[in-house]
Amino acid sequence: MTFEEFIIAAREKNASDIHLSVGSEPVFRINGDLAKIDELSNVPVTNRMIIQLLNADQEERFNNGDDIDFVFELKSGARQRCNVFRQMGRLACAIRLLNSTIPSMEDLRLPLTLKELSKKRSGLILVTGVSGSGKTTTLSIILDFINATRPCHIITIEDPVEYRYEKRMATIHQREIGTDVKSFSTALRSALREDPDVIFVGEMRDYETMQLAVTAAETGHLVLATLHTRGAIHAVNRIIDACPHNIQQQMLVQLSQILECVISQSLMPLRDGSGRIAALEILLGTDACKNMIRSNKCHQLETIMQQGKSLGMSLMDDVIVDYYRNMLISKETALAYATDRVEMNAKL
Repeated sequence: MTFEEFIIAAREKNASDIHLSVGSEPVFRINGDLAKIDELSNVPVTNRMIIQLLNADQEERFNNGDDIDFVFELKSGARQRCNVFRQMGRLACAIRLLNSTIPSMEDLRLPLTLKELSKKRSGLILVTGVSGSGKTTTLSIILDFINATRPCHIITIEDPVEYRYEKRMATIHQREIGTDVKSFSTALRSALREDPDVIFVGEMRDYETMQLAVTAAETGHLVLATLHTRGAIHAVNRIIDACPHNIQQQMLVQLSQILECVISQSLMPLRDGSGRIAALEILLGTDACKNMIRSNKCHQLETIMQQGKSLGMSLMDDVIVDYYRNMLISKETALAYATDRVEMNAKL
């Protein structure tokens, strides 16, 4: 079996990730859980299997002690994100199998609120969640809706580029960190001079990137970005905590002026084992929400979200209860993903 056939077989089993370690059997992530695929578990993981993924420059950097991040394509055009590293003196790698097509909102059963967000002309939209929770997919769906409905200029800044957009109504330029530009902050500075209407920031990792994204939103652009946090309210706190102490009040004021929405996302296994479903906690930038942020009363935002259900807001635990009542997820899954496990058990 060639390595390409190996990847194709994993894709046919709907694996999202592959873990390879020299001396061990391959392990696959399917529907969020690690598992072995019987017909592939006897494929020996060797140094050669991993090293052949690297080009000469990457192999030299790896031999000098660097971990290597890169994207490789199959002949079919399917793309994979890969990280090669060492553990206990042996080679290992983690491979994320990227989707080649952007699903629709209907395919993923996403709320109609996302279509309304796609019509925004300026401001900041954040999608948060743990690694692998589908943040980039959700934002890509919003971007593709904009691409289909508005003649505008979209710039994406990604590490790596996950989805490739077909040219529709919008003009799209996709920049990859390490290949097209050095860093997110460098790309954001350049983007402001490239006449964008919409800017997608693959990840806001540090204060500099956050400040530049906020500035871009302040100057009339629609900025979409991801953050690694759990919970919509925690995303606001994460940005504030990343700021120097003397800047925090200023950032609160800035966020209160530009924040359009924070989405916190989790992927939960379906009850019938057929896949996973996205659960979205949504905080909309209403006047009440912005007043709370400006006054640094973020702990009261949960009350705003409870009162704003008719506007499209939602709390994660309420979404989980709805999924359970509609027989989409099991009780065990509901409890495992609940924000408040005791209260969730009482509700169920």
